[in-house]
Amino acid sequence: EKEPTFNLIWYQLENKSNNCVMTTSPRRTLTMVVPSFPLPLTQFLPMISLKSKFLKICAIIMHLYLLYCISGMNAAVRATVRVGIYTGAKVYFVHEGYQGLVDGGDNIRQATWESVSMMLQLGGTVIGSARCQDFRSKEGRAKAACNLVKLGITNLCVIGGDGSLTGANEFRNEWSELLQILLKAGKITAEEAKRSSHLNIVGMVGSIDNDFCGTDMTIGTDSALHRIMEVVDAITTTAQSHQRAFILEVMGRHCGYLALVTALACGADWVFIPEMPPDEGWEDHLCRRLTYQRSIGNRLNVIIVAEGALDLHGKPITCDIIKNLVTKKLGFDTRATVLGHVQRGGTPSAFDRILGSRMGVEAVMALLEATPNTPACVVSLSGNMAVRLPLMECVQVTKEVTTAMAEGRFEEAVKLRGKSFENNWNTYKLLAHVTAPDVKSNINIAILNVGAPCAGMNAAVRSAVRIGILQGHNMLAVHDGFDGLANGTTESSGWSLPASMIEEISLNIAKFNIHALVIIGGFEAFVGGLELVTAREKYEELCIPLVVIPATVSNNVPGSDFSIGADTALNTITTTCDRIKQSAAGTKRRVFIIETMGGYCGYLATMAGLAAGADAAYIYEEPFGIHDLETNVEHLLEKMKTTVKRGLILRNEKCNANYTTDFLFNLYSEEGKGVFDCRKNVLGHMQQGGTPTPFDRNFGTKMGAKAVLWLTDKLKECYRHGRIFANTPDSACVLGMKKRAMIFQPLSDLKEDTDFEHRIPKTQWWLKLRPILKILAKYKISLDTSETATMEHVIKKRGTV
Repeated sequence: EKEPTFNLIWYQLENKSNNCVMTTSPRRTLTMVVPSFPLPLTQFLPMISLKSKFLKICAIIMHLYLLYCISGMNAAVRATVRVGIYTGAKVYFVHEGYQGLVDGGDNIRQATWESVSMMLQLGGTVIGSARCQDFRSKEGRAKAACNLVKLGITNLCVIGGDGSLTGANEFRNEWSELLQILLKAGKITAEEAKRSSHLNIVGMVGSIDNDFCGTDMTIGTDSALHRIMEVVDAITTTAQSHQRAFILEVMGRHCGYLALVTALACGADWVFIPEMPPDEGWEDHLCRRLTYQRSIGNRLNVIIVAEGALDLHGKPITCDIIKNLVTKKLGFDTRATVLGHVQRGGTPSAFDRILGSRMGVEAVMALLEATPNTPACVVSLSGNMAVRLPLMECVQVTKEVTTAMAEGRFEEAVKLRGKSFENNWNTYKLLAHVTAPDVKSNINIAILNVGAPCAGMNAAVRSAVRIGILQGHNMLAVHDGFDGLANGTTESSGWSLPASMIEEISLNIAKFNIHALVIIGGFEAFVGGLELVTAREKYEELCIPLVVIPATVSNNVPGSDFSIGADTALNTITTTCDRIKQSAAGTKRRVFIIETMGGYCGYLATMAGLAAGADAAYIYEEPFGIHDLETNVEHLLEKMKTTVKRGLILRNEKCNANYTTDFLFNLYSEEGKGVFDCRKNVLGHMQQGGTPTPFDRNFGTKMGAKAVLWLTDKLKECYRHGRIFANTPDSACVLGMKKRAMIFQPLSDLKEDTDFEHRIPKTQWWLKLRPILKILAKYKISLDTSETATMEHVIKKRGTV
């Protein structure tokens, strides 16, 4: 019995007669080895209750610190607590941030599984937050260290901005010095100092401004965008009625992300951000822009201003300054609105809940693998991938942005913000402040929507048309999908492309002199595009470039991790689940079974399960049988014995032909008789409607713009002997988001990765998140850590982007 070399877990071997030995792997994960059966730590820990006669995991302790109250933090708290407990740790809340850490006492309390229930839908933070002057002094940090040492806490999970995380890193760097101070003062013993010889730090970035370099999105940003867009949409209706100009100030003292994405999502006439002040004479340019918009029939003008916006001379640009300018020079009826702290509050979006949950899991994994030599890191998001980044490198680059802005190096400041910010800025520049060229290209590009509608399609169409016009092209709108392309009628649109229709399509392509196609839609658009490519051998008119933009709530288009419309549907489901769960607050002992859309694709059910805190989510991609259903029922029966007396089950509409929603409802009702009752709800087509989320608007805008720019380049490549001729595989592509970038993939290359019978891709990234869903619901399962994020370097990555 002694402390092993593994830094985060110490254990006691009570019985050595079970042919079991404990070892540590090169990755410093604890492993139990029985004959021919090695298990990594995260697979072994769920078996502890069965092996408790010979093994005890004593403690891994995490501390949660939150500086700002923003939406999505509770999801991170919940995930960290539950995964920490899952791995055998004791997890403590530190209430009131660093102040609670310094004061100690009741501010540091042990967390339980039930203590983080029913908090996903809450904004802010349930454990409080406070600024702390005491922590800025060494004396205060020594008090904080003493409180941690007395409880045996050597692992901190910190949620905050760059200032909070920098403070945590300083705390870690002087940990040994603080221990010596406490030893000399007699406040801790030598044994306690030895037990707490080092401190591990992992950070999660929580900031609505999205101003921390190294991550595409910080916790709280998407929810803030939801609040902003709700106000913008409401203001737009009154502005159109009264022909007014509206100026909206959003948060962003040092970062213009919220203002920039809002401008893209609502099609604002102008945006002012700190990173890129307007050119000299911007006042006249703005007035010309607003006058032109009115001259072409627009009844409103929208101007978005970040609170930290400056001109080239460093003078603030405020709502009042812009309002006075527009009123005096143009005589427009103008109103200004400062949104203020409404942006910080409200119910977290589905994206923020999932982001917080994923970051919480990754934070625990990072702590498990940390050593005394591991630098403090932040867990972050790049594309749809979790990454770990050195904390101080991120802080350094964030400070470099401020320095670049102060020195007038604005282009560099935009690049330092990261690829996501730069892409948003470039898209805004393409769509705003540009007039159509006098010289036309004589190119005709047709745009058509195929399949069921979804939120965000209009954003893609709008940006594609505008970029095409700015390129000098003639943009054609094809009504009613492939039917409209085939016969020019206005009948109801078709869901797929019949073979008999291809000849009519080729004739109409020749008739209208169409040189390229933009097809926006779901799996039907993908299949239709493939059939057009196949028919090129027979019909030369089809030898034109085409691009498919995925747009479907099902998120089942091969070649893209995300589809336009899926985020809006996901938020609709999540909001509905929140309301349904709330209805059980007074009733207790109730289980809800909810059916979601998606065809055979389980994306919506799985991600809504993560966002709403479901107990199970049944999908086609993960076959289940009667034994699985029995396990789920038993799990709910046990849950009803705790203080959390409610359950939520999600079912994808085509997960199983026999285990229907009615079957599951009857099964759960019968087996739960006397313990809980059941209710069912089929959400139906409400998932396809509604106002598009900021994510879908922004995503659709960037996809539409990128598609037309790609077609423009491809048309130049395919111009031969005075005509367009495109018959290579790379002239017909799907534009999709894959991991960290938007890429074009030939339709023909994606056939092998497609299950045409069930209309889904054969490989889907989100399936790896399903174990997290089950662990957070308290199932004893294995967590695959084979693809845990590795440490990356922001500065090196920045230089290669």
